[in-house]
Amino acid sequence: MMNRREFCKTTMIVAGGLVIPLAALEVFNPKRLLAEKSGDDKGNVRWVFLVDIHKCVGCGFCVNACKVENEVPYDANVTRTWVERYVVTKDGQTSIDSPKGARDGFTTQKIDQGHLGDKEIDPASIAKAFFVPKLCNQCDNPACVQVCPVGATYQTGDGIVLVDRSWCIGCGYCVMGCPYGVRFFHPVYHVAEKCNFCYHRITKGMKPACVDACPFGARKIGNIRDPEDPVTRIITSEQVNVLKEEFGTKPQVFYLGLSREVK
Repeated sequence: MMNRREFCKTTMIVAGGLVIPLAALEVFNPKRLLAEKSGDDKGNVRWVFLVDIHKCVGCGFCVNACKVENEVPYDANVTRTWVERYVVTKDGQTSIDSPKGARDGFTTQKIDQGHLGDKEIDPASIAKAFFVPKLCNQCDNPACVQVCPVGATYQTGDGIVLVDRSWCIGCGYCVMGCPYGVRFFHPVYHVAEKCNFCYHRITKGMKPACVDACPFGARKIGNIRDPEDPVTRIITSEQVNVLKEEFGTKPQVFYLGLSREVK
């Protein structure tokens, strides 16, 4: 028997003389409608994330904690959050790698330059090196919500973008639409997946798994609508940056110590 996902992918309707796939039309998810309707009830909360690059040592504890907490297979080459290593040499060249998303940390001097190939970098030539954790930016203007044709990706009243696995048809529009590359297909459930700030935890007063796992306090979560929140105080009083601001998505992951080499 054909399931709902297969039905949406294959069924065609006629509208105005045009044949249109049903999946191209927005089918509103009841959970999404409920989330939007309840937005006023969460008006005092808007979750934001703060990453302090100065404190990240690339240990990978956050990546492992996320995989365990959110049922992403340990050996899968995908992850909800990852850490990138940046090495900038004195001649201005930047090398970036993230072996297995930094699941096992960084244990060698070897730098993966992608299409440039692998090479050993002379420690004497290094001008600076640092680690950059990345995750879903929980945008105020999320492109992934806009392109989802069936409402499987939706935004809650407190700003978190969620994915309903039972509603996702696996079309991949959200994967292509996200400018931050945080979307992937879950290797077991075969639906779109991404970080959700551990929504099941933060709504119960707990911290995201990655925040709990970080031994150096490089990751923090807070409520930007609470002026007394420690994270809010940092964001509003210190120099912070966001990634790819030019896309107009209004990302809500803020970075302390973000270097210009980071994209």
